[in-house]
Amino acid sequence: MIRVIGWSDSRGRLEGLIVFKPSYGAFVKIHAKPSGKLRGKKPPPGKCNKGHDSDCCQEGKFYNTFTCSPPVSSHTKAILTLNGFGPKEDGGVPCECNNNYHKDLELIVVLLTGWFNKKKHCMNYINIHGNGKTIKAKVVDECDSTMGCDDEHDYQPPCADNIVNASDAVWDALRVYGDKSGEMEIYWSDA
Repeated sequence: MIRVIGWSDSRGRLEGLIVFKPSYGAFVKIHAKPSGKLRGKKPPPGKCNKGHDSDCCQEGKFYNTFTCSPPVSSHTKAILTLNGFGPKEDGGVPCECNNNYHKDLELIVVLLTGWFNKKKHCMNYINIHGNGKTIKAKVVDECDSTMGCDDEHDYQPPCADNIVNASDAVWDALRVYGDKSGEMEIYWSDA
């Protein structure tokens, strides 16, 4: 038996669905409903750092935007991606929580707009469960899921509705190295 649970915004509009399969004992799929779309712009020469396999916006392509995220639980499903936190890395700008750049040796992460929740997670820790390991990492920034494809966002698309961007140190702590790092299913929760 599969259970489908929806959640709504304050006006009663459907924002997303959770699919739960009891025989797995876990959530199978969690997605927020896109709140809109934006049209991609081609980055000017020298813009859009492709470090850590980052995508650059494509001229005319439409990208989904999200003002909400799936609800946070003790077992929130997400995709862990690799992100740089220095001045010339794919993050691009100082982190929103403290207006500083960070070293990739720190156990730090970026949460997308809905999970970031207007800075309520700033400088707090989350538990990340992946690859048979559990680690703690500090939230230092927001991955904007409402905007993108402009200079402020390094001409990268808006974040998807289920992303946690992490430093090299987080990947190392989870014992995922080299070509295997970059994208992995995880679960996370507030620490």
